[in-house]
Amino acid sequence: MTTGILLINIGTPESPAVPDVRRYLRQFLSDPCVVDIPYFIRLILLEAFILPTRPQKSARAYQSIWTAAGSPLLVHCQRLAEQLQQQVGDNFKVALGMRYGEPSIASALEKLLTTCDKLVIQPLFPQYSKAATGSAMQAVFEHLAAKPVIPAVTMGGDFFDHPFFIDAQASIAKEALQGFTPDHWLMSYHGLPVRQVAASEDKSIACDRLAPCPQITAHNRFCYRAQSYASSRALAACLQLKPEDYTVSFQSRLGRTPWIKPYTDEILMTLRERGINDLAVICPSFVADCLETLEEIGIRAKEQWLLLGGRSLRLLPCVNSHPAWVVGLAKLVNPS
Repeated sequence: MTTGILLINIGTPESPAVPDVRRYLRQFLSDPCVVDIPYFIRLILLEAFILPTRPQKSARAYQSIWTAAGSPLLVHCQRLAEQLQQQVGDNFKVALGMRYGEPSIASALEKLLTTCDKLVIQPLFPQYSKAATGSAMQAVFEHLAAKPVIPAVTMGGDFFDHPFFIDAQASIAKEALQGFTPDHWLMSYHGLPVRQVAASEDKSIACDRLAPCPQITAHNRFCYRAQSYASSRALAACLQLKPEDYTVSFQSRLGRTPWIKPYTDEILMTLRERGINDLAVICPSFVADCLETLEEIGIRAKEQWLLLGGRSLRLLPCVNSHPAWVVGLAKLVNPS
């Protein structure tokens, strides 16, 4: 019997050319899990305001990080899938599917369904959100629902504080920091609209959306913001950081709707006001370096930091296909 392992990430344009970026953004922003507003309003917003201008801006950003091998996100995920295949052996078949773009979730599932008796679905999103994990799972369910026979399916969930992920990220950070001693650490996570986070909360519990989130409990188990703070606490413990040694923030906000705070760009200003000069930035909501890490933090945030008078900003790598993460992921998808 062969078990199929489907790894899912968010996706990437086929190239950094404007038409390919526009095609990718149309698919991405048409998803009601991502832009959770009524269909016709979403359609007008997308076609009349976003797609006429944003693809050009996004294409320039992609061009600044694109490599000879292609999209960094896709390259890292492909290497991860290849190395995971070597790690788990011949009784497993590993495939990579992207929620948007290629290789698609549907095409990856078709490859696995031809030879596999069981499926393990593992979204590569450390913290749970409906916009990422929920949307990916929905795409899997919709494809399998159309099949005359559905094999046994195991759905992998979040791993925001799992030792396999935390230990790998901490080890990579330590390696990357050799020869560099930061004054402070910034743990920057992808942001979400407040309304999406509020939808996952226990309404009987009051939530302070500006304060650090408390420990994970049954009341906030699937709160993205709470999970992000839990990831930070776990990483800080592994890196032997005190609470005053690091700050948590959220990046990548889009539009005028309120997003979860504190915002990364505003936190950079606060840290400079505190006299921080040398900053290490880690992005624990991403398992692969991508536009949001390499361009948004590695280029734009670094430029902002230097303009604010900071001396240096060191972006630390994601887990990517590091051997420690490959071994940990193998245990995550095959705990036996």
